[in-house]
Amino acid sequence: MSKNFELLQQAGIYLNSTPTLPAEELETQAKNQELTTTDVLTATEPSVREESLKLVQRLFLPPGPAAPKAVMFAAIDSKNGCSWLCSVIAKLLAESVSGSVCLVEGNFRAPSLPKLLGVRNHHGLVDALRQEGSIRDFAKQIGPNNLWMLSAGSLGQDSSSLLNCDRMKERVSELRKEFDYLVIDAPPLSAFADGMVLGRLTDGVVLVLEANATRREAALRVTESLRTTKIPVLGAILNNRKFPIPAALYKRL
Repeated sequence: MSKNFELLQQAGIYLNSTPTLPAEELETQAKNQELTTTDVLTATEPSVREESLKLVQRLFLPPGPAAPKAVMFAAIDSKNGCSWLCSVIAKLLAESVSGSVCLVEGNFRAPSLPKLLGVRNHHGLVDALRQEGSIRDFAKQIGPNNLWMLSAGSLGQDSSSLLNCDRMKERVSELRKEFDYLVIDAPPLSAFADGMVLGRLTDGVVLVLEANATRREAALRVTESLRTTKIPVLGAILNNRKFPIPAALYKRL
């Protein structure tokens, strides 16, 4: 049994999919150039796209009426490709359904979705929490026609505290009514309590762990905290996994 699988098993997490996202490489690419929503998938390896599509189908589109509609993706640690993963999942979900999908920037600590997708971050969730108006007026359509993004917006020193106010609950309720699916990017759970606050407003959390980097103790601690606060853990993604033999051969083992 590999140490990575042992970590997931001991944490009590069901591993739905294991896309291998080159997080450091993608972060460097994002810094050097602004990507569009089309670039998100163009720059994604076919194997990663395939695994991500499986995750979309298992998570959002299983048989029956109980499938989650609002899901938060949160890393255990920082710099492991969680934001990129959210972008890919939202894009593939929008391609797979006729309903509307909104990619929500819930990471007020280090927002990166606008940079990844090549859109401006001047009007978003923070503004919606401080101003009146329809929540859709603060979101941006980023294509395909049913894909939207709600960026962080005008951040300030007190922005993170806004996540724990009644206004946030009202705005998330509005998002649920305006859009059929929500994909929410949250800050690392081991570093900030923001994700715990956001998680209570969703249908559950998908944890993002980095192979050979995420500490078992941190994963266990975060998972226990989620369970204590009664936030459903829907699954986990093992990121940056290295294949000692060609990845295609794993499917035949």
